[in-house]
Amino acid sequence: MLVLLFVFFVYSNAFEISSNVQKYNILDKSDIYIDYSQQLNFEQIKSKEFTKNSEQSLSYGYSPKFNVWIKITLSNLENSTLHKILEYSNPLTTNIELYDSSEGLIKKEGLFNISENRKSLNPIFRIKIQPYETKTYYFKINSSITTLIINLNLWELEPFYQNEILHQSILNFFFGAMAILAMYNLFIYFFTKDKNYLFYVFYIVGIIFHHLLYVGVGYLYIPNAKIIEIVIGYSSVIVGIPAFALGLFTRSFLDTAKYPRFDRILKIYLYLFPFMISIFLITNDFNKYRNIFSVVLLILLFIITIYATFKKNRQAYFILFGWCIFISAGMYMYLTSLGLFNGYKIFPYYVEISLVLEAIIFSIALTDKIKQLQKQKDFIANKFLIQQKNEKQRLQIIVNEKTKDLTFALEEKELLLKELNHRVKNNMQTIISLIRLQCIDIEDEKIQDIFLTVQNRIKAMSHLHELLHGQNSVTTIDTNEYFKILIEELQYSYEKNIKIIYDIKTNLKIDKAIYCGLILNELITNCFKHAFNSQEGTVHISLTQTDSLIELNVKDNGKGFDNAKSSDSLGLVLVQTLAKEQLKGSFIIEAKNGTNVIISWRDNG
Repeated sequence: MLVLLFVFFVYSNAFEISSNVQKYNILDKSDIYIDYSQQLNFEQIKSKEFTKNSEQSLSYGYSPKFNVWIKITLSNLENSTLHKILEYSNPLTTNIELYDSSEGLIKKEGLFNISENRKSLNPIFRIKIQPYETKTYYFKINSSITTLIINLNLWELEPFYQNEILHQSILNFFFGAMAILAMYNLFIYFFTKDKNYLFYVFYIVGIIFHHLLYVGVGYLYIPNAKIIEIVIGYSSVIVGIPAFALGLFTRSFLDTAKYPRFDRILKIYLYLFPFMISIFLITNDFNKYRNIFSVVLLILLFIITIYATFKKNRQAYFILFGWCIFISAGMYMYLTSLGLFNGYKIFPYYVEISLVLEAIIFSIALTDKIKQLQKQKDFIANKFLIQQKNEKQRLQIIVNEKTKDLTFALEEKELLLKELNHRVKNNMQTIISLIRLQCIDIEDEKIQDIFLTVQNRIKAMSHLHELLHGQNSVTTIDTNEYFKILIEELQYSYEKNIKIIYDIKTNLKIDKAIYCGLILNELITNCFKHAFNSQEGTVHISLTQTDSLIELNVKDNGKGFDNAKSSDSLGLVLVQTLAKEQLKGSFIIEAKNGTNVIISWRDNG
């Protein structure tokens, strides 16, 4: 009778399982005992009185200071052995131990006990129950530095691995999508050098790294528990990096400088944020609140975005929509980490979908901003082109008016100069006429010769003004024509049959032509009077220019030059004075096989 009662009692508390059911949630079929002392071992715990549990998920908040013992009795009523997988559906619990009531410890699992050959994200335990066998299992669960959330599932082997492959595939798709978005925005940053894209890339990379740890993928590739403990110790930083990057992005993207009060608050908070986060690296006393500063930052950014929306900031509409999604995902994770809410049972991939959707919306917002900037740039460019065209037309009108005025002034000036040259020429002709009249009554040949010389000098200047009056240019003179007129007048005066050979290669400016005319007048006069004993001879006159150097060369084949007799000659003194003082040049005279006079000077423009 006692044996029958015992068997009835065991089976009445046992949960019957079958190979036909792919998955059981067995937590609500279990009993619970809380070991606040954290000192009880397995043998001691078996004698304790457990409490019946009816919840499918249990949340105890962050790092509770007790051990949770779960007792579950499973009964196989089939005639075949059942191979099952016990799945503990939380990858962040640090210590999980599974005990068999008769065999003792079966396996240790959890964040600090990840085996090298484990491929699943959640801790799993393979169990075997013989036909018509009833077994009792005990879980000892503790989470020293993470949130303690308990959810137990019992799987058939094949459905479990199919579900695990699907689960990891979805997560891989999420990480792949986020990585593509990061690379896409990074490439745009390289092309545009817009820091908004760089901040956003940092944000996405931070989200990827955080979520790799949050869903347990990252821990599979960390070699030992010590490193895992160090990584978890930096949880505040891991959470803070994407929040900080998002703060920089929002401040730059929404141009919060347009809202000085909010911008000042955000700027100060961003400066202090690294120091506030570092508090949790110094001490573990406040680990329960290690995400609080990141949450406050996110709330502040959300408020600023709402304000920018009211201020008709176009980009704020995109960001606000993304923020609504992101804030919901953030609160989803935050409440779960505190053990106040377990939404994974209702919507297991809500966070991943939200983050991808939010990242896409932010990327669209960035693209829209580029388009708006391009439109603004095109508008400014078109406006500038119109202004430039109008300004060009305005300047053209001014230039035309100024050109017209200058042309009129120049024509008036040229007319005045021609009139002046005409009057000067007439006055010189009057002087020449007076000299000629005076010479009629003079019988002394020497005095007559002096008057003739003076007359020819005046004529040299008169011919220049006569040429200027008849030509268009008032800055240069047709030097070849000027020299010919000058020398023909001298030939007529002295009635000499001297052959003149001209080699004039350049024209002279008026101020230089006056002095050259006087010099040539003196030199040719000297040739006609002294160079030749007979009525015949040859004089070569050349005028050349090499770069800025001008050279006047007058050479005859006469009897030569006598320095002793001519050094005090007024004509020679005049030539030297004009060459050196007026032309600022050199004067060279050679008396070999005739006389050769070389005068050179530089034309300074």
